[in-house]
Amino acid sequence: MRAVATFVHGVEAVVRLFGWIAAWTCVGLVGLVAGDVLMRYVFRIGAVWLQELQWHLISPIALFGMSYLLMMGEQVRVDVFYERFPTGLQRVIEIIGGLLLLVMGLYIAWLTLPWIAQSFARGEVSPNPGGLPLRWLLKSLIPFGFVLLALQGLAHALRQAFALPTRGE
Repeated sequence: MRAVATFVHGVEAVVRLFGWIAAWTCVGLVGLVAGDVLMRYVFRIGAVWLQELQWHLISPIALFGMSYLLMMGEQVRVDVFYERFPTGLQRVIEIIGGLLLLVMGLYIAWLTLPWIAQSFARGEVSPNPGGLPLRWLLKSLIPFGFVLLALQGLAHALRQAFALPTRGE
C-alpha cells in the first residue's frame, strides 16, 4: 500500500508541476496578446512569429492542464446522476474511468508518434513567411500531454481503489 501511495504522490507531483507550467503559460499568453495588440494598434507593427506563438502556447495549456484538472477533481462528469449514487458505486465509476483514461491516453499518444516522426523527418516549419520553426517540437507536446493524462488516470484509479485520501484530506 505504501508503494501505491508513493507512486500516486509521485505522479501527482509531476502533474502539479506541469499544471503550474500551464498556469504560468496562461499568464505569458495574456502578456503576449496584450503586447501584440499594443504593437499592432498603437505602433502599427506586427510579427507573424508573435501571432503564431500565441496559438502555439494554447497547446501546453490544454495538454498539461487536462491532467491537472483531473488531479484536482475538476473533470467533467454528469453530477446530476453521479451525486445520487452510493459511495461504493461512485468509487467503482472513478476506478473504471481512470483505467479507461489510462488506455485512451496511451493509445492517443501512440497514434501521434508516426505523425510527429514524419514532421521531424521533413523538418517541418511554419508555412508562413516569418513564422516559427520546429513545428515537430510543438506536435511532440501531444503524446507527452496524453501520457501525462494516462498516468494521472492511473493515479486517480489507484487512489480510488486503495481509498487513499484525496487532496486536502
